[in-house]
Amino acid sequence: MTTFDSTKLPLKDILRDVVDGKIQLPDFQRGWVWDDEHVRSLLVSLGRSFPVGAVMLLETGGPVRFQVRPVENVPKDKLAAPERLILDGQQRLTTLTQVLKLSGPVQTRTEKGKPIERYYYIHIPTALAGTDRLDDAIIAVDASRQQRSDFGRKVDLDLSTRELECQQLYFPCSEIFEAMNWLQDLYKFNPDGVQEFFNFKAAVLDAYNEYQIPLIVLKKETSKEAVCLVFEKVNTGGVPLSVFELITASYAADGYNLRDDWFGSEERQVISRQQKLAKEPLLSAVESTDFLQTITLLHTLEKRRADLAEGKSGKAVSPVSAKRASVLELPLTAYLEWAKPVEQGFIRAAKFLRQECLTAVRDLPYRTQLPPLAAVMAMIGDNERWREPRIYQKLARWYWCGVLGELYGGAVETRIANDVEELLNWIEADAEPPRTISDATFQIDRLASLSSRLSAAYKGINVLVLREGAKDFFWKANIRDLEADEVALDIHHIFPRDWCEKQGIASRLYDSIINKTPISYKANRMIGGTAPSQYLGKLQAHEQVQLDDIEMNALLASHCIPVEALRADDFAAFYELRQKELLLLIEKTMGKQSAAE
Repeated sequence: MTTFDSTKLPLKDILRDVVDGKIQLPDFQRGWVWDDEHVRSLLVSLGRSFPVGAVMLLETGGPVRFQVRPVENVPKDKLAAPERLILDGQQRLTTLTQVLKLSGPVQTRTEKGKPIERYYYIHIPTALAGTDRLDDAIIAVDASRQQRSDFGRKVDLDLSTRELECQQLYFPCSEIFEAMNWLQDLYKFNPDGVQEFFNFKAAVLDAYNEYQIPLIVLKKETSKEAVCLVFEKVNTGGVPLSVFELITASYAADGYNLRDDWFGSEERQVISRQQKLAKEPLLSAVESTDFLQTITLLHTLEKRRADLAEGKSGKAVSPVSAKRASVLELPLTAYLEWAKPVEQGFIRAAKFLRQECLTAVRDLPYRTQLPPLAAVMAMIGDNERWREPRIYQKLARWYWCGVLGELYGGAVETRIANDVEELLNWIEADAEPPRTISDATFQIDRLASLSSRLSAAYKGINVLVLREGAKDFFWKANIRDLEADEVALDIHHIFPRDWCEKQGIASRLYDSIINKTPISYKANRMIGGTAPSQYLGKLQAHEQVQLDDIEMNALLASHCIPVEALRADDFAAFYELRQKELLLLIEKTMGKQSAAE
């Protein structure tokens, strides 16, 4: 079965349907943005019978329903029910509707974006001088139908009355499809120009009246996912259409304002769900699509469990899904059912991550792990049940296997769906652990290659060091407590960069996470570029620190730092021993041994 038809229709017929309301816009389309120069250029192309591209429409009346709106400035009174919606060609059709079909001024803008109002005219004598002069013949005047100079003090061209138009032979573009109306006034005000008008009609106006636009019409059976994909393919120059916008337009057809629910509305006194989540700093990264994906996970899980309870098998059993197509098919009833539990699930997820020493969005290894975690938290229910040691340990092991196994980068929809079902079964029925746990491996040599703070595993290992109770070299306090008090912290070299370079140590070694740890800005300034044996003595002797060797050694050990090698300035021994310490920490967290390359 073909999903679309292609044809051609006269431009005047398409614009008539736009004004009548038979062709409208889906509410996810952005507003009209073309400037005055674009408008004039389009009018020239049509007058010279140049191609201006196809228009893509979607038939209405199918299973996909959207909130709709008329094209800009089309009067909303007595509009017909839309038969087709504009997917591609909005800017062109809106421009031509305003210029050729509506009587008021065109609401456009300058090249710099300043809003202006314009009327468009064709100077008949210039247009008759040759098709290549049409660009000069088409002019724009302001809302008073005048052109002015000298900062508006001097009127260069006045077309404010029909008589002035006829006397000067400036034909209004809004009359192109109704040219005989203007001709009657021309007989009255400038009969000498009648023959020139007929020449103009044959040479120019007929081109507009006979112009045909190629149409691609998607059939009403087209799925919502296909509409979204097609829209993005044909609007490559614009802002990509998000799943949220498409679902917003779909829910609006049923009278529900999803945009208000997510972003809030002072006018309607709706509190933003986004703001509710953002009260937890880690959730400030959650996007509307993450929220919708989490609800979709629970909706499809509920359907799957119902199918299994009925004894269905094979293809008859609905899958748990986080894929875009499933999100796009999320019914409003499911959103209303799950929105509040999912909101609470995200909040519990943030509390869990805080317990694991994650406090800032920049330290979050994967945002993509938030939806499955929130979905599981929502299903566990009860604000504090996730804290039960048996449940908490399973959540933590799954989470860190995902991070340290680096399994949540790229396309992860299938993993997310599997993890939600399998993690819940593991928690609720002691079934087999999720595949993320069995799939996760940490290569022994991976530590040496981790040097970028953008890497998920890099972030994860840094957080693990904090979770083990690392204390600051200067403040002596637990670093996680210092973070809570907003003390300036970062990840810094243990053997300073300058010292390493002077010793001829390769950057791939000294820049590895093996030679880095989280400490305060104050401690890092005191370390400077000197050897560890020197900066440790300086730190210990500082009047605000005052630590003996035993106390300082314990502090260093809280960072998994091999003390003797550090004090001996032995980088090679330090590197080997700290690598082993970090690998032991990783293995304990993942519940499995590291793998050799």
